[in-house]
Order: sequence, then C-alpha cells, then structure tokens
Amino acid sequence: MKRSTRWLGAFAFAALSLSAGAARAAEVRLVSGFGLCYLPAYVAVEKKLIEKHAAALGVPDVTVSYQHLASGPAITDALISGSADVAMAGTSVLLNVWDKTAKFAPIKGMMAICDSPIYFNTIDPNITSIRDFKDSDRIAMASGKGTQHALVLEMATAQAYGFDQRNRFDTLAVSMSHPDGVAALLSGGAGVKTHVTTVPFIQMELANPNVRTILSSYDVTGGPNTLIVAYAADKWRKDNPKLYQATFEALKEAMAVIAADKGAAVDLYLKAENSKLTRDQVLAIVNDPKMMTFSPTPKKVMVFADYMAKAGLLKNRPASWTDVFFANIHDAPGD
Repeated sequence: MKRSTRWLGAFAFAALSLSAGAARAAEVRLVSGFGLCYLPAYVAVEKKLIEKHAAALGVPDVTVSYQHLASGPAITDALISGSADVAMAGTSVLLNVWDKTAKFAPIKGMMAICDSPIYFNTIDPNITSIRDFKDSDRIAMASGKGTQHALVLEMATAQAYGFDQRNRFDTLAVSMSHPDGVAALLSGGAGVKTHVTTVPFIQMELANPNVRTILSSYDVTGGPNTLIVAYAADKWRKDNPKLYQATFEALKEAMAVIAADKGAAVDLYLKAENSKLTRDQVLAIVNDPKMMTFSPTPKKVMVFADYMAKAGLLKNRPASWTDVFFANIHDAPGD
C-alpha cells in the first residue's frame, strides 16, 4: 500500500480516536528521533516545562510522555495514527506531510528546534568536491530518496551539473545508519568512502586526520538551515489550544535554559542517551554555533520547498514558509 493511502486511512482513524477520547486526562505525547539536535525536548521533559506552562494556562496535572523512533516517516506515522501529539523530525519530513494533508486535515509546523548542518565527509584523497564522484563510488546516508540527506545530495548535484542532472549520483547512495556509516568510513573506506551525516557523527569522523569535509548543507542552502522542526495536527491544536501553547512555550524556554547553562543541558542529554562521546566533546559541539543553534525560527525552509516542488516531490508548493507553520510562529524572521 502506498504511504499516502495509508496516511489517509490512519488519519481518519486517528480523528475518530481523538474524538472518542476527548474526556481522557490531559496529556502531551512527544515523539522524535535520537540525537543531540533534540536537546530542547530532553530539557523540556526532564525539567517538566510543559507541565509548568500548562498549569500556568489553567491545565494542571498534565501527563507528558516522550517516545523515540528511528526515522522521520515512522515519527510522522506515530502522529497520524494518533499515538503522538507533537512530532519532531526533519524539515523535509514536515514538508512532505504538510503536502499530503493540507487539503483535508492539515499537519503543520509548530516551530523550529535546531539549525545544524549535514556534512559530506570522505576518506578518499581523490575526492575533493562533488564533481569527483565516479560510478564506482558509494555514498552512505541514513535513509533514501526524499529525505533531507538525499535532497542535499540532489540539490548539490543540480548546482554543479544543472537541474536536469540532479539525480546523477542517486545510484551511488547506500542506506546505512549513522553509526554504521562512521564505522565504514573509519575502517579505511572499504566499499564506502563518503558519508553524509550530522552531529555528533561529523566530529567522530573528523577526529581522524584522513577524513575531510567536501560539502555542507549550509553551502547548498546559502546559510544555516533548520534541520529539525516540531509539528502537530491542526485538529489536536484546535482541540487542545492550551496544551499546544504550553508545549510551544516549554520548548522555547528549554532553548533559553540551554543557552544559560550548556553544561547542565549536556548532562541531561548524556543522562538520556548512551553517547560514546565524552562530556567535553558533546559540550564543544553545543558551544559551536556553526554546528548547532537552538531557535524556534525556521531557516531556509523555502529553499527545500522550492527544490522539492520543482523536482515533483511536492504536489503543492507553499507560497511562503508560513504556509507550512501555524500562526504562533509567523512573527518570527523565518525564510
């Protein structure tokens, strides 16, 4: 069954479930992937900031749960099926689900969570730019076509060779988890000599003097781009306006908490995830604005949207980034 068809049925079922469960106790169910980019969510949950803001809005005794899933599509499926209320995943994931649900039951962005680059790291001394890839090369990335990693590869290829050549290197992509991609690269490049990855795997690879970066998503988008966004169904937002507002305010406050004491925030992250990096290594990443910025303002959303629409990956092209996000963030200087 095609994913779009499954989403339609799942969303209809979720709408009925939500209506039937209207009398249940107040709760906010978060879902996201794993990683340092989700630090505001870890802080908000650990410090009970959603509960705090909900109580201030007149909704006491809120239950907050937090689930982790392995991929953006799985995260969105959890939202559509009604097993989650607020999802966090990549900008391209939001654009896809907004496109598929816009006409019948919109899912839109609540806010940006993290600006962070996607790096193309290589251990092959013969590869100095995207123009050096050959048919025999292989490029490891976490997931396939339509994901933000794959989009950056296509966009960079289009910039180098022209739009009609955007899929020139698609066949070189090998689906591989970030940890496996790191292991393949650092083993000497047997089979895979280039890895498309994010923090903290960027730093793990660049610690090897034989690894270097040939391309960053920031190069492709013309500046920092939002990697992770939070999004929700319009029905849940309308049915639970105070919980929606409380979640938004809690994630914003979590960003302020991180800025005020990055060390304490890193400690929360290390408590939540079994990272192989030391505290000092994680703190160095969080302290580097070129690697990570936590802000509710969406950045370069339209760069991805314009490309996806032109490439036929979106049926509906948003006129502005605000089309894809709810009004609570429209006054931010996004793009």
